[in-house]
Amino acid sequence: MGAELLTGDPLLAAGRLLGAELIGRGASAVIVEVEAYGGPPDGPWPDAASHSYRGAGGRNLVMFGPPGHLYTYRSHGIHVCANVVCGFDGVAGAVLLRAAAVYAGADVASRRRGPAILPAALARGPGNLCSALGITMDDNGIDLFDADSPVQLALTDPVTAVAGPRVGVSKAADRRWRLWLADRAEVSAYRRSPRAPAPGSSD
Repeated sequence: MGAELLTGDPLLAAGRLLGAELIGRGASAVIVEVEAYGGPPDGPWPDAASHSYRGAGGRNLVMFGPPGHLYTYRSHGIHVCANVVCGFDGVAGAVLLRAAAVYAGADVASRRRGPAILPAALARGPGNLCSALGITMDDNGIDLFDADSPVQLALTDPVTAVAGPRVGVSKAADRRWRLWLADRAEVSAYRRSPRAPAPGSSD
């Protein structure tokens, strides 16, 4: 199972990524929480919260395909975050990896995150996920299905997801484009952006 299963609607791709295995540098984890993101206004999935909303340029070129590649960026200029590209070649779409459960290399992940971090929190939150698995800004654009890539993805059978609004976005804040696995301690808490409109009044 490869990138062809992620090609198309970002929300469908997000569902396929839940339960998938992410193999990093010395540590591996099961993805338990994701967020879908669309693209520019003239694309099939207009999304004002997406990095690609204003069109292609610079680092976000990766978001415009091909699918199965990794798009990395820094949140608040500090934390590295990772997305799996899912749109067609030339059409933007991606899924943010929000949280994962480390199942191998927990000692490596713990050294990266710090000894005081509980196992369930090692890869909880997009920045912590990248830190635990050793994902860096240099990984922008790598093919996650290439056996020679330093970070790889292995899809599994579809799982049942819970859906809700995305975390911390001020645009399109009510879309139920965050998916997660129920009853997993690794899933992050929901926090609505203080800049977002009142619940129920944002696309």
